[in-house]
Amino acid sequence: MEIIKKSKKEAHPYIPELKALFRRGRITRREFLRTTTLLGMSAAAACAFVSPFSVGRAMASGSTPQRGGVWKCGMPLQLIDHPARLSWSEGANVVRQVAEYLTETGPDNITKPWLAEKWKASEDLKTWDFYIRKGVKFNNGIELTADDVIFTMNQWLNKDVGSSMLGLLSYWGGSQNIEKVNEYQVRLHLQTPNIGVPEHLFHYPGCILPHTFEGDFIKQPIGTGPFTLAEFADGERAVLQRRKDYWKMGADGKALPYLDKLIYVSMGKDASLAGLHAGQVDSMNIPRPSDYLAVKSSKNIKVRWVDSSYTYVLRMRVDLPPWNDNRVRTALKLSQNREKILQLAGYGLGTLAIDSHTSPAHPAYCEKPIPEYDPKRARELLTAYASEKGLKLPLKVNLATKNDEAEGEIAQALKEMAKPAGFDIRLDITDPGGYWDRWTEVDLGITGWTHRPLATMVLPLAYTKEAIGAWNETRWYDDEFTALLREAETLLDVEKRRKVMCKMEDIMQERGPIGISYWVRAIDITNAKFHNIKVHPTFWHTFTREMWREA
Repeated sequence: MEIIKKSKKEAHPYIPELKALFRRGRITRREFLRTTTLLGMSAAAACAFVSPFSVGRAMASGSTPQRGGVWKCGMPLQLIDHPARLSWSEGANVVRQVAEYLTETGPDNITKPWLAEKWKASEDLKTWDFYIRKGVKFNNGIELTADDVIFTMNQWLNKDVGSSMLGLLSYWGGSQNIEKVNEYQVRLHLQTPNIGVPEHLFHYPGCILPHTFEGDFIKQPIGTGPFTLAEFADGERAVLQRRKDYWKMGADGKALPYLDKLIYVSMGKDASLAGLHAGQVDSMNIPRPSDYLAVKSSKNIKVRWVDSSYTYVLRMRVDLPPWNDNRVRTALKLSQNREKILQLAGYGLGTLAIDSHTSPAHPAYCEKPIPEYDPKRARELLTAYASEKGLKLPLKVNLATKNDEAEGEIAQALKEMAKPAGFDIRLDITDPGGYWDRWTEVDLGITGWTHRPLATMVLPLAYTKEAIGAWNETRWYDDEFTALLREAETLLDVEKRRKVMCKMEDIMQERGPIGISYWVRAIDITNAKFHNIKVHPTFWHTFTREMWREA
């Protein structure tokens, strides 16, 4: 792939520099693959450069996929309407079986072409060309073209739709910067340069829809994916059937998927675990660490896992008292005994975190000391605040969250840990629907945030002015932080980006709106008869098209 109006030897002029850095051991294999593929180098070429003897390795004997069968998964089912408004992974797991993305970030955190067969980036990262795969058809028989891609992009950028893509893609500068070059080529003229465009296109509300879409996916379930939506009952079940004319081929030379049917049964965690043991379901969505411990010795259940940047964010609304005072926010952060929270809520299956939404899984993460539990300092800050406001301690606050993952345990632990600091935390723990219906509105809450491959992908979603009204649940933004974020988005050199990230992490810890105790280990628990399952750090079900079942 050549750079626009530049060298025909490489996809981007920075790729020779990356090759040199890799040869000298300055960057890892994964970082080389991640960056070169983002800049338009084919995955095959990138892999051949770093591992020339592993290309084309034959499938291991005895692993030939079988066709047919049904997979059932216990997973809560909530309302689905416009895919661009998806704000939870469960709904996206249903939609993604039917509708697909221009790109796909795999379990290895590397982004590759999908509905776009390739892309090119200009040297300054402000112009990006995406070449749409020819011959791909929606399940209504109509071929995918640039018109569908541009229609979908305009939906993301339409404020009336209310998509989180709007905040994420604020650097695009608006719909006027999307150009149709021809029927299979779309050009983006970015307002500011950004290295993360291909990864942003795999944000889960970003699936490509036909230009005839009218706003309700359940009424109009049209997509290019491997399954069709046969049935959807809100809060009950979703049934997806194998599509016979899917564009991607399997290992046997026939169209994927291998399975005949997927069934999502709306269940809570306890019911899903019981159903898994009883054979009523084959898998459960986002297992808890306690579920892992309950099945790890079972011969009939296979456990897989991968580290991730999935986490539970203790978030405070800075536009409401008392959280509009940084002393109170800091006092609550200091009330986290992270090691104990990880043991109590995560059973030790995770990595301790700082109070910045940047993870060791992110390539430009800047390592910082884990903050100590310091209720004494927290009480000093809270006492100063209360004295100034004419209040008495303890300070009574309400903490809202849901009960199906580790949030409830984190909330209970924090309630006790924060007492010496002068907090009286009243818990408001509901079922998932009861929290997701108001997650951006509560003044203090714990929200599960899924994994993103880059910190510069998650931060625009939740901590910029443009994201208020979508996913900025804290209403916090900071001009210095935003300026640094925009700089980081332009930096190809991971070490230069890390230096900027160090400053951003300091800002979030010193005056930001969140506390994070630990990063989650992504676990999959599935009946051992199912194969080809690759755990995604987001917990997204991207493996279903190639998963197969023993007869």
